[in-house]
Amino acid sequence: MTDDSASAKPGLSRRGLFGLAGAGVVGAGIGFGVDRVLTPAASSSGAAAVYPFYGEHQAGIVTPAQDRLHFASFDVSDISRDELKELLEDWSYAANRMTAGQSAGEFGPADGPYDSPPDDTGEALDLPPAGLTITFGFGPSLFDERFGLASKRPAALIDLPHFPGDALVDALVGGDLCIQACSDDPQIAVHAIRNLSRIAFGRAKLRWSQLGFGRTSSTTRAQATPRNLFGFKDGTANMRAEDTSIVNKEVWVDGDDWMAGGSYLVSRKIRMTIETWDRTSLREQERVIGRNKGEGAPLSGGTEFTEPDFSITGRGEAPLIDEESHVRLAHPTTNAGATMLRRGYNFVDGNDDLGRLNAGLFFICFQRDPREQFVPIQLSLARNDAMNEYVRHVGSGIFAVPPGATASRPIGAGLFD
Repeated sequence: MTDDSASAKPGLSRRGLFGLAGAGVVGAGIGFGVDRVLTPAASSSGAAAVYPFYGEHQAGIVTPAQDRLHFASFDVSDISRDELKELLEDWSYAANRMTAGQSAGEFGPADGPYDSPPDDTGEALDLPPAGLTITFGFGPSLFDERFGLASKRPAALIDLPHFPGDALVDALVGGDLCIQACSDDPQIAVHAIRNLSRIAFGRAKLRWSQLGFGRTSSTTRAQATPRNLFGFKDGTANMRAEDTSIVNKEVWVDGDDWMAGGSYLVSRKIRMTIETWDRTSLREQERVIGRNKGEGAPLSGGTEFTEPDFSITGRGEAPLIDEESHVRLAHPTTNAGATMLRRGYNFVDGNDDLGRLNAGLFFICFQRDPREQFVPIQLSLARNDAMNEYVRHVGSGIFAVPPGATASRPIGAGLFD
């Protein structure tokens, strides 16, 4: 228990209890109080891994990337500023419990008033926390006239431009709030979003959500580079949590306003035309990526982690790494040094009406300022990347991810100071 736990929010608000379990539990639960605020120590022992919700920065950014994702975007309902503040308090309370391996509410899925719905859905009962992290963000639309937050909108929280080739579907774009739940157990990640959605009932509703599997980036040196659904290693050049000076410079926001210690999240749902790719020659696949498919080494030579040399030429003085390859166009030297922390996932959402796999990459990145990082990199890729023949961007979001919470200051508390 932290020193400030005595002043912590004692439990879910009345609105939060209504969302979780209905009026029966509210009537029975008020007056009982709740169990103490939990601040577990960090642990990383397999399925029992625990990453505390409270901290200087939100977990789920430089935390070792877990294998599973449930990402959700919400629109806030017609509520007051105080009710929005209360929702964030309720979410913080439940997120702190669930990341510690406890139920979303005080009673849990199998206790409490017998004639009322349980205050936790129960699918995580008896399961370990499996490295669950819950990360919250605020979209540009939250800063309109509804809640008096316009003056709090950071300059870096831009409306993303329309990039060449975008085929965005309105239902997969934007949102007032977002939650990223990551875990090494898909049931744990789904449980987190499911219960946070229940808590939000009447105050915010799901706009869109995405399940992901098979992380497509490594965020620590202990993790091997994973592969995406094109079969290539993905995220070889990603920054790692151990690169403290780089992370401090490129990921965390500095300054003295409410976003200090936070970051900016950009998500892109990228559908891959799997069937076309699968009929493409290995030579062409490697030309498009700029790396060999087996080891992931750059086509200029070396091993996976050898720095690409874009000056080396081959037959006919053509560069060994094609000028339109993904590796070249995404490289910091092509983008005035811009880089960002990638944390994406594969997805397969069944098949479309033509029988093709609806599959691809749910791209997530974190950065200090998307105007200087994501936007110029994506513009370079959207205009010239040979991979554009095989992918289509259908979903998009940008969110301000505030600094971490404490027992007495829930997520986003700086918005209301």
